[in-house]
Amino acid sequence: MGNFKERWNITSNWQMLIIFVVFAVTGSTSALIAKPILALFGITKETISIWLYFPLYIIIILPFYQVLLVTFGFLFGQFNFFWAFEKKMLRSMKLGFIADYFDSFSKK
Repeated sequence: MGNFKERWNITSNWQMLIIFVVFAVTGSTSALIAKPILALFGITKETISIWLYFPLYIIIILPFYQVLLVTFGFLFGQFNFFWAFEKKMLRSMKLGFIADYFDSFSKK
């Protein structure tokens, strides 16, 4: 636990618990949202190959996960942590231009 606290610059065990709860809630919510969205487009396990279904499922989950992570982080009072985490994640996926775009609003 100390390694996480040091790496993520977390000050208390309570903050660590809140962060883990936000990750859990975000993952569960994004997984629940992806299935109906795929079904809306007529994509189900029965209509297409399972080899195509799961990559599409992951591609659909990803943007919702990003938005939900920051949203739940805000609702749980940890916006700064999750915004920094989100920017780091976007940059590692070579999508840093999105983080830079939103950062430009805060600099004005």
